[in-house]
Parts: sequence; structure tokens; C-alpha cells
Amino acid sequence: MGVLPQAVYPLFLFFLFIAAPLKETTASTVLWTAPAILLSALMIAWAAESAQYFVAQGFALAMLAWMQTLPEFAVEAVLAWHQQTHLLLANLTGALRLLTGLGWPAIYFTAALFHRRTTRQPLRCIVLEEHHSVEVVALMVPLLYIPVIAIKGSLTVYDGAVLILIYAAYLWILAKLPSEDHETIEDLELIPRTIVKARRGRRIFAIGALFIAGGALIYFSAEPFLASLLALATLAGVPDFIFVQWIAPLVSEFPEMLSTLYWARRSDRAPMALMNMVSSNINQWTLLTAMLPIVYSLSVGAVTPITFDAKQQMELWLTLGQAAVALAFLINMELAWWEAAALAVLFAIPFFDSAAEPVITWIYFGWAALEVVRMFARRRMPQAFPLFRKVWRDHIQLTARA
Repeated sequence: MGVLPQAVYPLFLFFLFIAAPLKETTASTVLWTAPAILLSALMIAWAAESAQYFVAQGFALAMLAWMQTLPEFAVEAVLAWHQQTHLLLANLTGALRLLTGLGWPAIYFTAALFHRRTTRQPLRCIVLEEHHSVEVVALMVPLLYIPVIAIKGSLTVYDGAVLILIYAAYLWILAKLPSEDHETIEDLELIPRTIVKARRGRRIFAIGALFIAGGALIYFSAEPFLASLLALATLAGVPDFIFVQWIAPLVSEFPEMLSTLYWARRSDRAPMALMNMVSSNINQWTLLTAMLPIVYSLSVGAVTPITFDAKQQMELWLTLGQAAVALAFLINMELAWWEAAALAVLFAIPFFDSAAEPVITWIYFGWAALEVVRMFARRRMPQAFPLFRKVWRDHIQLTARA
């Protein structure tokens, strides 16, 4: 193991700043932090919804996902800095399983509820748009690399470098895509519609102010919100592992849940909501996972791998299995009602009974393998791949030639 060069340390001052123990607070603090996080979620959602008309929707959602998961990065940085390796994967896998097992179904069922109210017709599935194939294919790439980490039972800074490169390539592609069609501006809610129609200077200021103010609210509210829930958990006798795996991720993902459900109220915005969640999945499988060995090594003072015990490996395989099934559902560019229901049920079983984790893990991988077999049996490529090629040909190659 080599000693970390001194030049590396300034790059991670942000993580050193946030990597302090949670300040003790009372359970009543939740009364002001919860509304603050609710407001921050709305502000960031309005900013992203406005920004998609001037940059690619996917790029706006990627930036939004990063801001929304700042609390999750903060929690993981604290754990890594204090070398609490037994809790690192608990928080990471808990957050990822919440996003997919609770977040994706919540988006579908919210969209279905409001769709039925307005049209009196059932919503069979959420159909993605052509450019969403970029997010779907991008989700597949880290899921092909994570098994390497799971098999060797360790996470190193070299794994982190690979994952960061994957995310950088994802952002590069998104940056090449066109912005949304301005003809749909009238379909926006009042606040984002007003921003988009404003003069250029005011529009830039409003979008920037909403992003900054929303991010600041999340940053300053997340720690006391988390601490207040920790106080509640202590009163209820909840173990630290359960708190870190489920309650902390639920808090850190709360802003994202709110903004996606805000969009999901309209079935035509449900694909955008789902891609916001997928972008966060990509963000956490790549950047968040990459951050852990880097901050941990900084804390130790040398390049040091994070090694997993049997429990942690099981958690990682379970989370990877869930992601594989979710990707198999989404690779045909839609999320059907029964797929959303299956994700919710399979998530709930180990949530309430941890002894079922090995069985559910096998179900996940068996189901994903079955979907692959069906794909080859039909001799028909899933829609995400030809659509991605079309997006690449129409926008990436065209931009490169220009």
C-alpha cells in the first residue's frame, strides 16, 4: 500500500468538512427540518424542469440527481472517514434498494392514480422516450462491473477510478443531447413555465437561484433531520445497523422521492420522474461507490481497500440482483404495472424479514436470467439498444462531425 500524496488532500476538503459526527438534537427538530426538505425538493424540481429546455433533459436530471443525493454522500463520507466499514455497505445498499424497490413503484402508482382520475382509464405502463435509452444503457454499464467488486469481496480506489470514468462518459453523452422541444412549455406548471418564458438574464438567475437555494436547504437541513430521526430511533430502541441501512437512506432520498412524485402526478411527466430515479441509481452505483475507498484511504493515510464480510457481500449481491431485474424490466423502454408491483413486493419481503434475503437474491438473479433467455429466444434485441444507437447516430456522431 502506498502513502497518499499530499497533493490529493485539497481535492477532498469538502468530504473532510462534512465528515464530523452528527450533532445531538431532539426529536422535535423534525418539525422544521421536514418542511425545509420538502421546500428544497420543490425548488430543485422547478429548476430542473425549467433547465431541460436549455440543456438536455438527461443532463439536467443528472445534475438534479447529484444535488438530491448530497445528503447520501454526506452520510457515506462520515462513515468512511470514521472508518465504520461495517456500516458503509448497509447505507449504500439500503439507499439503492429504496430507490428501486420503493421509488420506481411509487412513481408508477402515483402516475396511475392521477391518470385514472383525469382520464377514467387505467395506466398500463410508463413508456419511456427515445432519448431515455441513454440512461437505461448507462445503468447497465456499472452493473456489469459491480459483480467484479462483489466476487473479490473488496472495494479499492482503482475500482473507484473505473466507476468515475463510467460516470464521466455518461455525462459526456448527455451533454451532447438536444434540449426539450419548446412546444411543450405550455404544459408546465405555473412556476417553471414563468421561468422558461422570462428574459434570458432573469431565467438564468431564477434557475441558478433555485438550484443553489434548494441545495443549501438540503445541505443545512439534512444533518439535523437525520439527527432528529436518530433520536426517535434511540427512543424506539432501533439498532444502529437498521437505522443506517433504512432510516438514514430514507431521509437522504426524501427530497428525490418528493420531486419525482411531483412530476409523476402527470402521466406525460412520469418518464421524466422515472429517469430522475434511474439517474440517481447510476450516480450511486458509480460516484458514491467510488467515493468510499477514496475517503476511507484518506482517513487511514494510505491507499487501503475496503473489505467485505459475509453479511456485506450478501447485501451487495441482493442489491445487485434487484438492479439486474429492474434493468431487465426497463430495457424494453417501459415499466409495466406488474413489473412495478413485483419490484415493490420483492423489496418488501427482506425489508420485513431479513432471513429471506438469500432466497430473494436467488429469485432476483433467476428472474433476470430468465428475461435474458427470453430475449435470445425471441431473437429480438431490446428496444433500448437500437434506440441508443439511433440517439448516438443522430446526436453524438453528428456533433463530432460538426
